Amino acid sequence: MIELEGVPELIDPVMVAAFEGWNDAGDAASTAVAHLDREWKGEVFAALDAEDYYDFQVNRPTVFMEAGVRKITWPTTRLSVVRVGGEKPRDLVLVRGIEPSMRWRSFCNELLGFAHELGVELVVVLGALLGDTPHTRPVPISGTTSDPDLARRMDLEETKYEGPTGIVGVLQEACTHAGVPAVSLWAAVPHYVSQPPNPKATLALLNRLEDLIDVRIPLGELPEDARAWQVGVDQLAAEDSEVAEYVQSLEEARDTAELPEASGEAIAREFERYLRRHDGGGPPAAGGHATADGSDSTSYLRDNPSGRTRPPKPGTDDDESSED
Repeated sequence: MIELEGVPELIDPVMVAAFEGWNDAGDAASTAVAHLDREWKGEVFAALDAEDYYDFQVNRPTVFMEAGVRKITWPTTRLSVVRVGGEKPRDLVLVRGIEPSMRWRSFCNELLGFAHELGVELVVVLGALLGDTPHTRPVPISGTTSDPDLARRMDLEETKYEGPTGIVGVLQEACTHAGVPAVSLWAAVPHYVSQPPNPKATLALLNRLEDLIDVRIPLGELPEDARAWQVGVDQLAAEDSEVAEYVQSLEEARDTAELPEASGEAIAREFERYLRRHDGGGPPAAGGHATADGSDSTSYLRDNPSGRTRPPKPGTDDDESSED
């Protein structure tokens, strides 16, 4: 039995989780949960035992000095709680950590034990993958669930993915078997500029989460950071004609594919978000990452001693497909 001393009774709680590693291209998902924790001043109430789930040769502890005393921080997963005020207050249980190295089923069961004890009504797991998406267009966000009723009510897709999966997919499946409503939100990060941070993808995930759970999320400096990020990538791409040509081909493919989707529903959703934000006030790591086929991938557009590596041309054998 999990004892939760000091945690008050929660109001309509939603658990929001993200994990560094394979599920977190550009650190977009973990940064989104960190943003929520920082903006709402989350209070940590539990941490999973690092010895049970992590290989310390893969995720090494770090040493730091505090008041002249040498201390060690161990890689783990922590849970905090924040209260979102407003006319209809509700609580968020934030789960932030690193994809575990072992005992994934026990890991998920422990998180579900907390969810049960806290009365969590919905679990939302955030992820980010590498895809064939241009940095100049809005970040594609796909929302999936294994629950057909939830898919209809929340305008989500029923997951059809087959292939290698990470802790995001495993936790969602564990929630389904435990009878806990669960949703995964995935941001597609351009594979040619995958190094963190990616504030544009983080912002897109938070906007979609805001719509999903009907809360207003303070964005702070994220919109400005996202604009600055895009300007920076524009400049890098402009320095290499092959990269610029490749980005243009992605733009053309994206615009052609999404032309029928420029619907009144999408416009209405953006307008509702605008009204919500302006109602009554002013504006408020190493390793590969998941791709559509489950394989690992690394950044193409990056500086190194031998110059930037060029992206594959569309249609070649090395071209990756994106996961929606």
